[in-house]
Amino acid sequence: MLANQQFATEALRTVAVVGHGAAGKTTLVEQLLAKSRMIGAAGAVEKGTTVSDYDPQEKAALHSLRASVVHCDHAVGTINARIHLIDTPGYPDFIGQSIGALDAVETVMVVVSATGGIELVTRRMMDWAKKRKLCRMIVVNKIDHDNIKLPQLLEELREAFGSEVLPINLPADNGARVIDCFDKDEGEADFLSVADVHRQVMEQIVEVDDAAMEKYLEDGAVDPTTLHGPLEKALREGHIVPVCFVSAKTGAGVQDLLDVMVRHLPNPAEGNPPLFQKDGAGDDNQPFKSEPDAKKHVLAHVFKVVNDPYVGKIGIFRVHQGTITRDTQLYVGTRRDEGKKPFKVAHPLALQGKDTAEVPALVPGDIGAVAKVEEIEFDCVLHDSHDEDFVRMAPLEFPQPMFGLAIEPKRRGDEGRISDVLNKIAAEDPTLAIEHDAVQNETVIRGLSDLHLRSVLERMSTQYKLEISTRPPRVPYRETIAAGAEGHARHKKQTGGAGQFGEVFLRVEPLPRGAGFEFVDQVKGGVIPHNLIPAVERGVREVLATGYIAGYPLQDLRVVVYDGKHHPVDSKEVAFVSAGRKAMLDALEKARPTVLEPIVSIEIVTPDAHMGDITGDLSSRRGQVTGTGNLAGGMMVVQGIVPLAELDGYAGRLKALTQGHGSYAMELAHYEAVPPGVQQQLAQEFKAKRHGDEED
Repeated sequence: MLANQQFATEALRTVAVVGHGAAGKTTLVEQLLAKSRMIGAAGAVEKGTTVSDYDPQEKAALHSLRASVVHCDHAVGTINARIHLIDTPGYPDFIGQSIGALDAVETVMVVVSATGGIELVTRRMMDWAKKRKLCRMIVVNKIDHDNIKLPQLLEELREAFGSEVLPINLPADNGARVIDCFDKDEGEADFLSVADVHRQVMEQIVEVDDAAMEKYLEDGAVDPTTLHGPLEKALREGHIVPVCFVSAKTGAGVQDLLDVMVRHLPNPAEGNPPLFQKDGAGDDNQPFKSEPDAKKHVLAHVFKVVNDPYVGKIGIFRVHQGTITRDTQLYVGTRRDEGKKPFKVAHPLALQGKDTAEVPALVPGDIGAVAKVEEIEFDCVLHDSHDEDFVRMAPLEFPQPMFGLAIEPKRRGDEGRISDVLNKIAAEDPTLAIEHDAVQNETVIRGLSDLHLRSVLERMSTQYKLEISTRPPRVPYRETIAAGAEGHARHKKQTGGAGQFGEVFLRVEPLPRGAGFEFVDQVKGGVIPHNLIPAVERGVREVLATGYIAGYPLQDLRVVVYDGKHHPVDSKEVAFVSAGRKAMLDALEKARPTVLEPIVSIEIVTPDAHMGDITGDLSSRRGQVTGTGNLAGGMMVVQGIVPLAELDGYAGRLKALTQGHGSYAMELAHYEAVPPGVQQQLAQEFKAKRHGDEED
């Protein structure tokens, strides 16, 4: 059910519900909707009846694949609030959706399973939320399960995330209900003393406020109802991370959790300000402070895009400043364009899973949507004034997609549709990349895992009726240089009429790993006219794209053009493109070119009985173990680095080694030089292919 009541900014709460897969996030969101009477009864993931997991793929997979926006309205005493919730996927394969939700909320609610304990995504989301300066809280779910050790789990949470992790309620009657420890200092809990926990929470909060601390020291106690300000400050500064206990299955503690969110979580005027920045000259980006003021210019951030087959493109955004109504004219983007035209919002929408309803206004703190605006893209800013034309959100750090599949259509005639469909899907997913290798004439999609890419292929098949065949892609090797060198080339051509002439002197210099490419113009005296320098750079970049020894793109080098000659009549762009390309090839021949391979960081979760098998297998793949850790339920996490080229078929191998109980996630760590034998083999293969192409 979509409620039409309008809420002021002070009555809004925005919460991202995150955590590892199977922690019970979607079931908890259902219970929150049911307890707040937004729906008649809580749906079930296994029945495909939840508000959040409405996509057919999600219903079949029995877990979330994309972030979903819902809201619930709840009153505590005189406070009547609307809570915007973003239910996010829990498996690391779809972590991009969870990270993207961070810029839409004040609070990140990390759901931890009492049976699973602290898992991979738990740690990652706690870290990302802290870096983003968001308020954090932890909800321990499944407190009614048998054979769980809640005291031990609470200690593990404090050990992992700091002494600021403190419960503000405790389970009672074997998880059938919870006892509030914020207002109360008495009651019989399943573990710990309610009075002791109450005292610890009060002492933690008053530490951030001198007046409250003085009152506490004088009287030996403090009235919890007077601590709203200090509590908000403690949340903003990460000085307290409250823990609540629930059973999403039975509903135990869910009503209490609603009360906590309304009473204690910050509204948009109380949380840390969003991390906007204003583009300056070069890399000089300055912080930009938005204000949650409904009367100021509109500033909204698009944190999710959906390409609906029936509605078209939907941009889902968080309003940070100003008010959006049916008559609001908004601009898209962060780059000023003299020809840019605003669009009329016309139909501002509120969201409840797949359902939308038009609302009269969206104020700071609201999460809303607008449909059929093709210019909208993920991470863009919507604004109503050119004063905000250069404002953007500080970039989020998404894992770089490294798992690849080369794809081609099964049916002839579908070649043209692949690009269109992939671009639509990639527009929704910041961790999906599309590459086209012109040398191999190969389209490659890259994601975070095999499961991630399988979900993309399934969507292409079911939603877009596009059948795809796949094969392993080439490893994304790169090339660089190990030494500096100089190059020279003269291009001279006489064809009867006007000729072509261009001469270029340049040098190449190696740069640190990850530095990319720099082109420097040090030409003096106009020996190469200024308007022809871009032609030299174009020739250089042609070589960068096609590589030198193995056909892979070149990176981490600087090219300095310092001398040359031109002819007042015969010097044309085409001549200097050719001269630049040949001079670059001449320099590379003497610069000790080297092939680089991608090295990935890998995290493997495995039963501890298979620990030795996992580490031995990594060593056989030229990998190194960099760390290990214990997880709940007899599981372990193994961290390491390994060349991406050695992970072909690893999903199947891991399944065999762990009898189907292992999982892994990886992301790019860095590039480093391949062993000499591998470089020689790659160079020979490239030479043979080039020779074959010449014969053809």
